[in-house]
Amino acid sequence: MLPELFVRHHGFMAPLAEIAGLLADHTRAAFCHALLDGRAWTAGELARHAGVRPSTASQQLSRLIAGGLLTAERQGRHRYIRLAGPEQAALIETLASYAGETTPPQNLRESVRFEAEARARTCYDHLAGQLGVALADAMIARGLVATDSGLAVTPEGRAWLTDALGYQHPRSSRRPLVRSCLDRTERRPHLAGALGATLCATALERQWVRRVGSGRALRVTPQGAQAFWTLLRVEV
Repeated sequence: MLPELFVRHHGFMAPLAEIAGLLADHTRAAFCHALLDGRAWTAGELARHAGVRPSTASQQLSRLIAGGLLTAERQGRHRYIRLAGPEQAALIETLASYAGETTPPQNLRESVRFEAEARARTCYDHLAGQLGVALADAMIARGLVATDSGLAVTPEGRAWLTDALGYQHPRSSRRPLVRSCLDRTERRPHLAGALGATLCATALERQWVRRVGSGRALRVTPQGAQAFWTLLRVEV
């Protein structure tokens, strides 16, 4: 089932057809897929990524922003574009997982990128790929996350979050503590929500993982391999 995504536009809930229409274009889809790395891009960067003219990019980005999928903020002369939030990111990632890789890698560079992303990558603000799925399996196996009546963080899991990662979920937060996200390459769930975001942010901050180039791929460092084994008995 696709994740819920409610897009407010001119005071009413945008119908499913309108949301689908926003993504029924190769350029707009390429923009959204690129922004799954969780970072903000300029319109010029997105235009070069999609191979379109700046004027075309500006027109298509305006439609995505008006439709609630993307948001923009200006800093100085530049306007930075990012996904509007975790719900929008979940929708894009889930659709990508259903679509799969539409075309195989065309050259060595694309093949290396695909293999790196399959091992470990960011999915908006949480960990995905083989690493993300392995961490999800380990947290479930250790009883930190329960699946018997829907996905939920157990009391042991909440204590682990505080002790290991220094995180306490605010009661006022509207974001779920944990949510399942279908992994595009593994075709199995990895963990999103506040738990997934905290784990990813901690891994980057403590240099357990490092970004590979300018894409979504991550490389697990020796410190990270030790940390994942110590915390969750995950062997990388």
